Amino acid sequence: MAITDILSAKDIESALSSCQADDSFNYKSFFSTVGLSSKTPDQIKKVFGILDQDKSGFIEEEELQLFLKSFSSTARALTSAETKAFMAAGDTDGDGKIGVEEFQSLVKA
Repeated sequence: MAITDILSAKDIESALSSCQADDSFNYKSFFSTVGLSSKTPDQIKKVFGILDQDKSGFIEEEELQLFLKSFSSTARALTSAETKAFMAAGDTDGDGKIGVEEFQSLVKA
């Protein structure tokens, strides 16, 4: 499944253009602009499955750093500070990774 099966290419392009500069990524505005925050829990779960590149059932820090690249291969990697802030926001149980329920809560926040 491609991410464009769930989200529109136009919305993805718009969301990515809003955070091209280092340290400009804001997950709340990104999820809103890309249209993810208005999707159903099942659709959000499918996006989670795409972001979980190693299929471990979690998004680890390495995968989170490449978050934007999951939407477009030409997108930049998140900076260390952005990755850490994103992880801190999503990792509600403190295990160092984001599970699907944590991701769904983060998207709807």
